[in-house]
Amino acid sequence: MNNPLVIEHIVKWLKDYAVGARSQGFVIGISGGIDSAVTSTLCAKTGLKVICLEMGIHQNPAEVNRGMEHIEWLENNFSNVTHQRINLTKTFEALRDVLDDQSKYHDLSMANTRARIRMTTLYAVAQANGCLVAGTGNKVEDFGVGFYTKYGDGGVDLSPIADLYKTEVYALAKEMGVVESIQKAKPTDGLWKDERTDEGQLGATYPELEWAMEYKGDGSDLTDRQKEVLKIFDSFHMANKHKMVPIPVCLIPDNLK
Repeated sequence: MNNPLVIEHIVKWLKDYAVGARSQGFVIGISGGIDSAVTSTLCAKTGLKVICLEMGIHQNPAEVNRGMEHIEWLENNFSNVTHQRINLTKTFEALRDVLDDQSKYHDLSMANTRARIRMTTLYAVAQANGCLVAGTGNKVEDFGVGFYTKYGDGGVDLSPIADLYKTEVYALAKEMGVVESIQKAKPTDGLWKDERTDEGQLGATYPELEWAMEYKGDGSDLTDRQKEVLKIFDSFHMANKHKMVPIPVCLIPDNLK
């Protein structure tokens, strides 16, 4: 992959889309991870307004520190970048407290609720500033295993890195000089109180999942680990396929209207 030309292509695409939409720029959530760091840097390179949001909900301090380090780096290098810190912990707790016990004590439901509260916050700030919400999903997460929250981090206006594998996102990060702490950090969705990683939840590394997404063989030449990875990929892909296709619409036959 020609990293400089890919960067140039994405930046032009972002700027052209924003101008065509009569948008002032972009709002993006900064998690302390590689995807949001690369996406925000690409947005910053357009020269348009970029508002970075740090939106903690019982957040791991290491993630917050990495995110703020990245924001500081962006603001030092791009005059069009500003940021807001919005602590959403009390907002999350207020919602959780009015839910029934089955909902409030369901760990995955509450993890996804965090992502959906952040999405609402992003759109509140974006609309008030005439901006678009820039998505941070990469190819294997968005179209392979569906590793994102529907109407959470999946709720965006445009997706600049969704045609890039995770390994390619890392390559762009290195090319653009993203802060070292983010380049070295283990990927995490930041939706849990503990330090669980993406790869720990998925059961496979991103390079393995990228291989599985591209694999077209009949399985006869695979090692035991490759077979396991393919099974992991297929399981996530099928379970999360509802995130990757248009919302089902019940079409009413003409003779019933």
